[in-house]
Amino acid sequence: MKLEKLILKNFRGYHGEHSIDINSLTALVGRNDVGKTTILDALGVFFEHKLCKYDATDKCVDSVENEDVSIGCIFSGADIPIVLDATSITNLKEEYLLNSNGKLEIYRVFAKGKGSGSVQAKCMAPSAKGAKSLLAKKNDELKGIAESIGVDGADKRSNVSLRQEIYRKIGDLKLKEIFVKLNAEEGKVICEKIYDKLPHFALFRADRPSTDEESEVQDPMKSAVQTALQKIDIQLESIKESVKEHAVEVAENTIKHLHDISPNLAAGLIPKFKVEPKWENIFKLTLEDDRGIAINKRGSGVRRLVLISFFKAEAERLQKEFPDKGVIYAIEEPETSQHPSNQRLLIDAFQELANADKCQVLITTHVPALVEKIPTESLRHITRTLDDGLEVKNGNDDVLKNIANDLGVYPDSRASVLVCVEGPNDINFLKNIGKIYLDQGVPNVPDMINDPRIVFIPMGGHTLKDWVNNNYLKILNKPEIHIYDRDVAIPPQYEKECKSVNARNDGSIAFMTEKREMENYLHPDAIQAVFGVKITIDDTTDVSTEVSALTRYNESKAKKKINKFATAKMSYQMLTASDAKGESLPWVKAIYSILLHLGAASTALSSYYI
Repeated sequence: MKLEKLILKNFRGYHGEHSIDINSLTALVGRNDVGKTTILDALGVFFEHKLCKYDATDKCVDSVENEDVSIGCIFSGADIPIVLDATSITNLKEEYLLNSNGKLEIYRVFAKGKGSGSVQAKCMAPSAKGAKSLLAKKNDELKGIAESIGVDGADKRSNVSLRQEIYRKIGDLKLKEIFVKLNAEEGKVICEKIYDKLPHFALFRADRPSTDEESEVQDPMKSAVQTALQKIDIQLESIKESVKEHAVEVAENTIKHLHDISPNLAAGLIPKFKVEPKWENIFKLTLEDDRGIAINKRGSGVRRLVLISFFKAEAERLQKEFPDKGVIYAIEEPETSQHPSNQRLLIDAFQELANADKCQVLITTHVPALVEKIPTESLRHITRTLDDGLEVKNGNDDVLKNIANDLGVYPDSRASVLVCVEGPNDINFLKNIGKIYLDQGVPNVPDMINDPRIVFIPMGGHTLKDWVNNNYLKILNKPEIHIYDRDVAIPPQYEKECKSVNARNDGSIAFMTEKREMENYLHPDAIQAVFGVKITIDDTTDVSTEVSALTRYNESKAKKKINKFATAKMSYQMLTASDAKGESLPWVKAIYSILLHLGAASTALSSYYI
């Protein structure tokens, strides 16, 4: 299952009901103390994370005494088999536990903001006489109902079978949207079974203690030990019993010999083990460098990088061991103690994690360097309203403007040329191809990786940085370079746009690839170096599909790795072989030409402010 929405009601600063959409990658953005961490903690309470315990002080101070506190989650992908009793397999749809949209909607409700909370499902449930609240009834009660309405053919030992036959006999169930308590006495098993199917929730707080025993690194290393011990649980149990057997034998022999010396003393002695062995305390795992310095003695930035890497490793492990379950990683302020270059690497790592099957990533941040690289659809802007309430808005052009103002994100005044491509993968391709020409010493080639005057804009989707720079450049009327894939459409999708750009007479230039797309200019050896597979690439090959079919990566992830890593493996000789017509060189030389022509102007712009 995949988390789609979080619904908060009267939890801490969120007075009334608030709905937050959750994507594969979701970034909660806003100023300090605006309610970002509250969202992660709410999810922690919902998933019963050990670091998140609800208490009465979590009730919003603006709510009235008789108002409840609730934390709700809506999940898609709930059409999976589930065992609700010892013998029968069913599903949530047949048990009428899904909402009107066919999704699982579960709430933890704290009546008047107190207590341990009840677990309730908002669902379209039967309201017809005889069909109400069957999930809460015991086997004897179900058999009684079945007998009273003339049900036959049901397996009377199976509650699932009895419920289904009762529903079938009644016919018109008069479905009605209601809240069904799942952790009531007769529903506890049902609640446990449903929670077993929910995604794993891993929370990393920014204020985690960093002592030797409870450091940011020690925790994942302890988890690694626990995971290893679980794999050999049967063997460990056998060892434990063998130790007990031999130890008791020695103890009994000791008592026997003591009886010869002091019968009265020996008579009152029996062998007894006071505690069970804690294997995880026996094995101490840490990470050390080649000088013997433990990671938990290094800087907090290094420790946090290790933790992020642990998250990625755990995602892979959990997906292998529990293929039916998803994983949600909630990370507060990942940028803390990180160099700007590491911050950029972290965003790439999070995006890669989020692209993995059944994996979601939530982060909180107020650092522009991270926010500006996150796709617009992943942003959630949290602000205070005029009455000091909270508001959460999804990313769009208006929200991006507010985020830019809120966080102090400003356009780069050095920008001189706008390079428009279809998406971020094309940006990686062009940067790496440009580096090949630059390293080879080809004249009139710009440094597209480091030159701040070159601004890349993915036209198929944008980030905060793109939005800021794009709007800025529109105001300044800067020249543009457009490079689009031909694809297989006839006529090509962007043919009209290319002709329009080339007709401007303002220095802007548009190119269209002669081959299918940029990936078709890669050499097969570069693909093999990254993925370990051999493919044949011609002008029309769908490279990402071919790689996906031969590897564990889906097409989206394969495309990303191709453009980011395979292009980096390309040599000048590979490029000239795969791009025999030399199409890519005019693309990068066109950028250099504009920069050369506008060199003086770019200096003048350094003092321009909007």
